[in-house]
Amino acid sequence: MKLSRIVIIPCILILIAGMARAQLQSGADSLAGIWNGSLVFGRDSFAMSFTITWDGSTYGATLISQEMGIYGMPAKAVELNNNRILIEMDILAAQYTGRIRYNDAGDAVRMIDGEWFQEGEMVPVILQPATSL
Repeated sequence: MKLSRIVIIPCILILIAGMARAQLQSGADSLAGIWNGSLVFGRDSFAMSFTITWDGSTYGATLISQEMGIYGMPAKAVELNNNRILIEMDILAAQYTGRIRYNDAGDAVRMIDGEWFQEGEMVPVILQPATSL
């Protein structure tokens, strides 16, 4: 009986790890795309879009905001840790941090609820997936 437990427990752990890796991969796939939001400073509102890419091992991102005169500015780094994303925009001395919110099935990202940090200011920004290009 003890030998069975010694064999079964590691097999269960391997199965759970495989399922977690599959969920992370499907989340990575659904995170890639165009994400739109609004950056509001006082009375000024700026539409912004991040294009997030996934090459199978790393993330990348570019920022577009016509109101800010930004057309495809690359992010210095994009990091995903559990359900949190960090996008560093070195040129702007800014970063976006957000919590990834999945759909009810848990297989696709429905929004990113986050904050834009720049020059000591923090502004909430909710990113939604683009519905069209």
